[in-house]
This record gives sequence, structure tokens and C-alpha cells, in this order.
Amino acid sequence: MLIVQKYGGSSVANTERIKIVAQRIVDTYNLNNSLVVILSAQGDTTNELLAKIAEITSTPSKRETDMLLATGEQQSVALMSMAIQSLGYPAVSLNAQQVGISSSVTYSNARIEKIENARILKELAAKNIVIIAGFQGINSHGDITTLGRGGSDTSAVALAASLNANLCEIYTDVDGIYTADPRIVADAQKLTEISYDEMLEMASLGANVLHNRSVELAKKNNIKLVVRSSFVLDKGTVVKEKRKMESVYVSGVVSDSNVATISIIGIKDTPGMAYNIFSALALKKISIDIILQSVGRAGTKDIVFTLAESDLADALEVLGTQDDIITCEEITVNKDVAKLSVIGAGIEANPEVAPIMFGALFHANINISMIATSEIKLSVIIDQKDAKHGVQVVHDALIGENNQL
Repeated sequence: MLIVQKYGGSSVANTERIKIVAQRIVDTYNLNNSLVVILSAQGDTTNELLAKIAEITSTPSKRETDMLLATGEQQSVALMSMAIQSLGYPAVSLNAQQVGISSSVTYSNARIEKIENARILKELAAKNIVIIAGFQGINSHGDITTLGRGGSDTSAVALAASLNANLCEIYTDVDGIYTADPRIVADAQKLTEISYDEMLEMASLGANVLHNRSVELAKKNNIKLVVRSSFVLDKGTVVKEKRKMESVYVSGVVSDSNVATISIIGIKDTPGMAYNIFSALALKKISIDIILQSVGRAGTKDIVFTLAESDLADALEVLGTQDDIITCEEITVNKDVAKLSVIGAGIEANPEVAPIMFGALFHANINISMIATSEIKLSVIIDQKDAKHGVQVVHDALIGENNQL
């Protein structure tokens, strides 16, 4: 059986953990499996490298940033290969160029476009355990690119799809997917399985277990995906097309504080204004989430929308260059907000979910400023200071022992 395994930064944070993971890899190999292993940078290496950049410049080149950050994963794979070899087993470490992972030109948030399998297949045929640097690709200029935070998950799933692997295992510091962050909600429940769509929503809305693009790839290619702990033997959580429906309609409650709102006040109430705003932002690859538009007054309307706080500066720059076509009274920004979301395949068919959620927030004196819904999610914008408490009270009301569903 061909298995792709991915180990996160905490799993290989130090020498002791590298040796533990090396033994786990060898144990899997000894079960007559072919193994491709993807690694993240050790522990806080990426943050430490970013700190080094900050000591040099406040406006770093994205190309040079990628060149530096990619070294973290290359350290991990070389050390892991040595650890496996010290146990008496054959292993070889490879970077993105050696593997042939072609990416888009975009630096810092590139997408994998193609993977050449020849080198990997050659090493597997020689019975080697193949250790590959995650998080990176090579663009058409021959430059190193990185895939965004959490991109090693995407590397693993993309390789599993390209190699037609039987299984893709994501090993991390938690033993599966929970109904909420266990660090915030003490009685969060571990899910034995979750659908691709639910997991994608959770990943996109603030759950930091899987990179959202990795879930997209798994769904597109129907990859069997399992999230497991690097530190305890456990079956983990299976991510699959459909899951068995249980009495609980809600799969998870998550919050995301990397959110900001932009309010464009007093826009002229004429056709094309929304198009002008959002097409300009789209050209700069700025993703927008919740959008509200007022009913209107005195020939004007207000538009309020949310976006990732990391995109805020770019968005304001774009809007500032559109003065000739986007006329308004003022533009205001709020960075002190969070998005709190409830996810579950049964939400649309169960109208009681919304009032229970809103009631829990009301009784906790937490104000809601924006609301958005879809078939499997219900999201609200609240004050950032209320995010953790909001997750707790909503989880209690919808999932906890005394849930109201």
C-alpha cells in the first residue's frame, strides 16, 4: 500500500520528537508499505525566520522571503532522513525542485500546478522512504515559492493525488478534529468522521487543524484523509465525502480573529457601484466574505464587508486608487472584530439552530453586527474581545451536554 504521511512543525520540533516520528515511519514501512513523508519546518522555525526578516526590513521582498522560509522545511527533511537511516532503514530527502513540484508564479501564497512523479517513483522502486519538504514549489522563473501558512498539508494531499496513494495521513499535535478548540472549550468532542464540505468550512473559518486548500484537493480527488496525533496512537478523524448523520446537527463551532470590516458610507445609489468595488478588489486577489448593503437613503447606500485582516492594507490601497469611480462620503475600518461560525451538514434543514445560537450570544451579552448563512454554516461578526466566550456559550447551547437541539 502506498501511504502519504505529513508531520507538522510540533511533531518534529526537537531531536527527541524527530526520533519518535522516525520510529513511527519505520513501523509503518515495516508493514510492507511504500512511504512518502512530507514535513513542515521544526517548531517555531518559520516564526523565527520571519523575525529575522523584521530585523532587516519592514518591507521585505516576497521572493526573498520565500527563499528564506523554504529553508526551514529543508532542515526538517534532511534531519528526518538521517534519523531514519540511523535506525538502519533507507531514506532520501528531497526538496520541491528535486521532486518537480511546479507552482504558480505568486510568491508567499502559490498554488501547486503540477507534480512530476519520476524521481519519487524511482526512489520508491528502490525501496527508499521518501522524505519531501512541504510548503514549497518552484515557479516558471525557477524560483522557490511557498504555499501559505499550513501549506504542507496541501503538499501532502497534492502528492497523494498525483501518486494515486491509498491513504493520506495528517499527523499533528491533536488527535483529530474536535467540535471546538479544546484549549477554549473543555468539553469539546472529538469527531470520528467529518465530511469534506464541513471540514472545508471549519478550515476556512478559523479551525487551524488543516489547510483549507488541502481539503479542497482531497474532496476534488476523493483522497482518503485521516487526521491523527503524532504523540498518541489513536484512530483520529476520517475526512470523507459523507458522514453518518447523528442526532447532533452541528459539527463544530469556530472563531477567527484574523478578520476586519470595511464600511463604505454614502455610496451613490446607481447601478455598477458594487461591481466597481469588488471587481477592483478581485483584480488584486483579495477575497471578500460577508457583504451587507443598506436599504438606502437620500440617493445613497452603505456597503459593509469583511475580509482577512492580513489583506486590509492592500484593500484600502485598492479603494484609494478608485476615487474617480467609487464616490462615497467616507471609508471606515474595524479591526477589533471576530467571526464566530457554526458548521454542520444539518444546519439548513434545522431552523432551530439560528435562534439557539443567537439566544446564547444574547444571554452572554454579546452583540452581533453582521450575519451570513449557507447550507452548512452560520456565521456572525462580533467584537474580538468576545470571541472565546462566544465559542464557549454557543458550543454549550448547540453541542454540550445540555444542548438545546
